[in-house]
Amino acid sequence: MLKHVLSKPPIAMKVKIHQGRNVKRFREMRGIKQEALADELGQDWNQKKVSLLEQKEDIDPEIISKVSEILKIPEEAIKTFNDDIAMLALTNTKELSPARNNLNPIEEILCLHKEIIDLYEHQIIERKEMIRLLEEML
Repeated sequence: MLKHVLSKPPIAMKVKIHQGRNVKRFREMRGIKQEALADELGQDWNQKKVSLLEQKEDIDPEIISKVSEILKIPEEAIKTFNDDIAMLALTNTKELSPARNNLNPIEEILCLHKEIIDLYEHQIIERKEMIRLLEEML
């Protein structure tokens, strides 16, 4: 899947995560309005506060936990999902694997999210190996 598309991940991959946009994306996919999310978050919340939350790049972990529970998605999806990587993966995996087209959008994103995490773990292993080899050379 994604591993086939990006068989050799780049050494340095800076990824900017906008957690607020992720909250908005998953909220909209679930068909939940800002007002409804505010009601679920508690009496201190209103539509305007949810709107401001969705504009924040970094969100307090406690709030991420509450939102992920309400939206029924993993916290890691909000914390680490990235548009650019997901769109690249989505474009390429749809061409490689048409059988996945029947998944709903959230299932597709969660599958892609897992593939992205696997890719990062692969990068870490490669970097550790590179460091080990460099240390041997010194």
